[in-house]
Amino acid sequence: MNNDHSRRKFMGGAGILSAGLVLTAARRAAARSVLLSIPAATKDIVPFKVDVPQAALDDLKERLANTRWPDKETVTDWSQGVPLTKAQSLVEYWRDKYDWRRFEARINAFPQYRTQIDGLGIHFIHVRSPHRNALPIILTHGWPGSVVEFMEIIGPLSEPIRYGGRAEDAFHVVVPSLPGFAFSDKPVETGWDVNRIARAWATLMQRLGYERWVAQGGDWGAGVTHALAHQRPLGLIAAHVNWQFVFPEKLPDNPTPAERRAIDRASWFANDQSGYFREHATRPQTIGYPLADSAAGQALWIYEKFQAWTDNHGSPEGALAVDAMLDDISLYWFTDTAASSARIYWENTRAGFGGLPSRGRIELPMAASVFPHEIFCPPKAWAEALWPNLFYWNELDRGGHFAAFEQPRLFTEELRKAFKSRRG
Repeated sequence: MNNDHSRRKFMGGAGILSAGLVLTAARRAAARSVLLSIPAATKDIVPFKVDVPQAALDDLKERLANTRWPDKETVTDWSQGVPLTKAQSLVEYWRDKYDWRRFEARINAFPQYRTQIDGLGIHFIHVRSPHRNALPIILTHGWPGSVVEFMEIIGPLSEPIRYGGRAEDAFHVVVPSLPGFAFSDKPVETGWDVNRIARAWATLMQRLGYERWVAQGGDWGAGVTHALAHQRPLGLIAAHVNWQFVFPEKLPDNPTPAERRAIDRASWFANDQSGYFREHATRPQTIGYPLADSAAGQALWIYEKFQAWTDNHGSPEGALAVDAMLDDISLYWFTDTAASSARIYWENTRAGFGGLPSRGRIELPMAASVFPHEIFCPPKAWAEALWPNLFYWNELDRGGHFAAFEQPRLFTEELRKAFKSRRG
């Protein structure tokens, strides 16, 4: 063997290896530059502003441009998931037209804070009403929601006169991000089920100085609100949910039409809609890998739910604006919370709160607004059997699972009417 030739071949290979190492280092440096930096929380209540690095926005556009698509579905509807043309349209819009900085300015117009509770940094929006007798309320989102769901109702709740209401309708509004979601810390230990979150929310309201307050929630936020109602922490006087976890231990032999609708919808969810639930509840880490790496994947994992669970005529855009959906989707993407948000299913399934549970008898005064396209809508009789202090129940003619997001005006009116009797 020619030694000079071998040496040149080796040196060439070493050069390629060296270049590869340099390239890998550069990629690692670039990856670090797109990470959103969130300061560590203390027990103080510290103001917070959202500031996503420009490199993260550039990285998102590059990833979207390089999306590898599957083949087209073999059906003409959504029964196999998001249709390819809808998926490509959403991703193209996100890449070329969506403006994150618009949303960033909008959320930063609200007073935001972080504080450490039970060892975890909690992000929250807190808007104090200018009206002295305003009622403090804590609003809790679920998955795949976020504080984005409530942004349209914060103003009408806190400053009702500006939005056609009355001073006596006013609320002080607290909207936290669940642990593992958005700008709250990601738990590094197990145990953050709805009961622990509820205790954290009680601490938050106490830390904010509220001695008399109410709670509201949907989806996992309803789970947290049910847990608060069971715990009855100091100061909590009533609660409202737009998803009612009331289900009889034994189904009726001869169900009424309302009971039949509830049973059929629960069956629909269990048989047709629960694939994502089972993945989150059993392997949240595994689903986190593709969603953390693929912006298109993260978007469509959520977009599918906006189609399935909203009051629309076949397309999610019939219920929510594209920009509004992408505000929520982008929040998951830029905070890299696909895995950490999915773990709420894993935690609660192991704690016995998974699926569509009945949360048992609740003595706290309870209120409910039933939106017709909720995942399932129990009849009032089921709630009355478990909530002896049910003080408000209203069944609306439109709206779905993301009620505050879909129908902010109706949702605002529901909270005003529901808690009217709890003031003073």
